[in-house]
Amino acid sequence: MFDFDWFREIASTIKKNKARTFLTGVAVAWGILMLIILLGAGNGLKNGVQSNFSRRAQNTVTIWPGWTSVPYKGMPAVRQIKFDNKVYNYLANHVPEVEYISAMVHQNVTLTYGEKYGTWNLNGVSPDASHIFNIQPSKGRFINEIDIKQRRKAIVINQDIAQVLFPDGDDPLGKFVIADNLTYQIVGLYEDEDGQSNPPAYIPFTTAQTLDSYGYGFRRIDFTVRGLDTEEANDEFITRLRQSLGSMQHFEPTDLSALYIWNTAKDSLQMQGMFSAITLVVIIIGLASLMAGVVGVGNIMLITVKERTREIGIRKALGAKPFSILKLIILESIMITTVAGYIGILIGVAITEGVSTLLDGMPSDGPTMFKDPTVDLVTVALATLFLIFCGVIAGLIPAVQATRVSPIEAMRAE
Repeated sequence: MFDFDWFREIASTIKKNKARTFLTGVAVAWGILMLIILLGAGNGLKNGVQSNFSRRAQNTVTIWPGWTSVPYKGMPAVRQIKFDNKVYNYLANHVPEVEYISAMVHQNVTLTYGEKYGTWNLNGVSPDASHIFNIQPSKGRFINEIDIKQRRKAIVINQDIAQVLFPDGDDPLGKFVIADNLTYQIVGLYEDEDGQSNPPAYIPFTTAQTLDSYGYGFRRIDFTVRGLDTEEANDEFITRLRQSLGSMQHFEPTDLSALYIWNTAKDSLQMQGMFSAITLVVIIIGLASLMAGVVGVGNIMLITVKERTREIGIRKALGAKPFSILKLIILESIMITTVAGYIGILIGVAITEGVSTLLDGMPSDGPTMFKDPTVDLVTVALATLFLIFCGVIAGLIPAVQATRVSPIEAMRAE
């Protein structure tokens, strides 16, 4: 199907019109370059926002007890709601949407080892907290069920805490640290990927529950949900949850101050919808830029056909088939579009990778809104295929026009 003479002829035609071909190629390269950069920027924004929630599963619901603001079945308007084991067991065993669940009791403490010390949050949690907050110990283990049942003074610390308390590089595992005059044994270390300035340490919630001023209950409960794939399903679940807990804890379900709920599952769906809209806008803008270059290719091919009218007529008079002429024009269009577009892709990928490397090398003391602004190989492959398709479309109309040239009329052309 392909003949080297065709490509040599195409190269000769391009060489005769260097400036025109170059400017048209620049338009195509600029269009695909802008598409790659815009897609990379959209990915960078998405990755940055999602990285701020990397320590927390995206289908998590957190509930806190509050104070009632309206009377309920003869009870006064202002009452404090408290969570106890009954609430925890109900959520864990009687709500089918709940997957992982963890109680939490937290306080701010000073951790000490020898002469080294620092102040951090100390969170009492359940073993399921490792799934809810995506905690993967790099050494040792996380809190387990035996720690909970026996109310062990076990603690899991962050690598940043370990660097402060063990600056000489000693292995912290098995060491004992003091938190407000109580001794805890380090059973695990984890790395915090969020860049928090005050990463927490974790102990069994039953231990924290005993030491906390409440003396019982929990200050909050976190759990992941499953099967809630739409915002409507999440709204229905939250309404049902308020009704159940309102009946159990004796408060009006519509009293928002009695029960505070943060539903990241719904927030995640909204965020995904927002990023989908941003991606769509980016693609539309990028494709519009690319189509401007493709239209330029179509115009240059029309001019080429008009300039070569006499030549095409001679070819047809000598017996050239319409398909050979059609193929010659389309191949020239594909070559211009693909080569120029691929250069644009390479520049775009180089720019996004360079920015990504630059951002990775910059120190980060907290949450970021922009991270890893790159495009994947699938996007690059699709862009390449789209360029070839655009090359075919850009050359099709001029090619069809070339096949309709009458040899007699072509011989009269100047």
